[in-house]
Amino acid sequence: MKKTLLKNAKLVNEGHIVESDVLIKGDTIEKIVADISDEHAETIDLKGDFLLPGIIDDQVHFRQPGLTHKGDIASESRAAVAGGITSYMEQPNTNPQTVTIERLEEKFATAAKTSYANYSFLFGGTNDNLEEIKRLDKNACSGIKLFLGSSTGNMLVDDDAVIEKIFSNTEMVISAHCEDEDTIRKNLATYKERYGDDIPVKYHAIIRSEEACYLSSSKAIRLAKKTGARLHVFHLSTGKETDLFRNDIPLKEKKITAEVCIHHLWFSEVDYEEKGTLIKWNPAVKTASDRAQLWEALLDDRIDIVATDHAPHTLEEKQNPYTKAPSGGPLVQHALPAMLEKHHQGKISLERIVEKMCHNPALLFDVEKRGFIREGYFADLVQVTTDAAWTVKKENILYKCGWSPFEGASFNSKVMRTFVNGHLAYDNGILSQERNAKRLTFER
Repeated sequence: MKKTLLKNAKLVNEGHIVESDVLIKGDTIEKIVADISDEHAETIDLKGDFLLPGIIDDQVHFRQPGLTHKGDIASESRAAVAGGITSYMEQPNTNPQTVTIERLEEKFATAAKTSYANYSFLFGGTNDNLEEIKRLDKNACSGIKLFLGSSTGNMLVDDDAVIEKIFSNTEMVISAHCEDEDTIRKNLATYKERYGDDIPVKYHAIIRSEEACYLSSSKAIRLAKKTGARLHVFHLSTGKETDLFRNDIPLKEKKITAEVCIHHLWFSEVDYEEKGTLIKWNPAVKTASDRAQLWEALLDDRIDIVATDHAPHTLEEKQNPYTKAPSGGPLVQHALPAMLEKHHQGKISLERIVEKMCHNPALLFDVEKRGFIREGYFADLVQVTTDAAWTVKKENILYKCGWSPFEGASFNSKVMRTFVNGHLAYDNGILSQERNAKRLTFER
């Protein structure tokens, strides 16, 4: 069985930075101590670079099946690995939608053949598939996804009785996209009357407003408290919503949790002028004040996870007039460098980045033997240097859609190597053609 010895690493793990070597045997971390010697191991000298657990991204849209002109499991998982993401949880709003057990297993079969990163999928809830949800084993996949506000894929769940039944009939984590559809429709009608289809994109944050977000997320939380459901609110975008969440108990004891995405931590409404529909997301990028409050809630533990909501579209699609330009953008390759840039700016420590992007997703979704650098855990590891300036350019973008909202941005940190289950999947700009990904398993 192949052995790989990583020498002279600075491990960022479980709240500490420790100088150590790491011995990998097969797909597993065998030993973590200073100054390991093993003549049978292939040795890689990290030369004092930081070694992180592989990032677990709990929210990506890889567009397969049915939307593969935008991206597919192979292309987007390769970009993810280049960005230090070793495990992902993909969303159900594909074509066909992942709303039956048969469709779920088809996705797993596709990923087993094509994915470069470890994989699981969320099972989509609809107004009429409660019986399928009841049949779903709690360890079958990462959880249930409910669109309580419409987004790409037309999976809106808007029957309150159905929502309550779903909340009452599963032990799995229910991840929710929370925006109030009636509020959005009324706002959109107002601006369409004024501008037609070519609404200036700066009004996106007013159309998909703070009120729309808060009404929906607060309603979902009330229902979760009533039913005892395990609710995880995806991609918070407003400061007002952050007060709905607790930070006075450990993550494993929380029944209601939240995440924030890279774009809501990085961009604000002033960026619409330059970026236009390239930063059109649902929920919308909002004010600088909202962004500041999201950071505050992330750092005081009201928000538990940082994710990407990676959702590629072609440039041609994004360049349509406002009402026809889809929401979403590609982020998996640049999420970790963006967070590391915030570390350079003094906004967040390396230890906290690892907590929010590696440890907490593993804990929240009960992922088995991933998210930490521990002996006996799978060897999902990321080597990063914090002293390698580079710029995002078209020629180094790996997304199938060929663009990034970060194009032109300069970062001071860089992913050097990514190991997936002990396999060197990315090595300083070179992606391995071999796949060693596994289906995520859970301890529930």
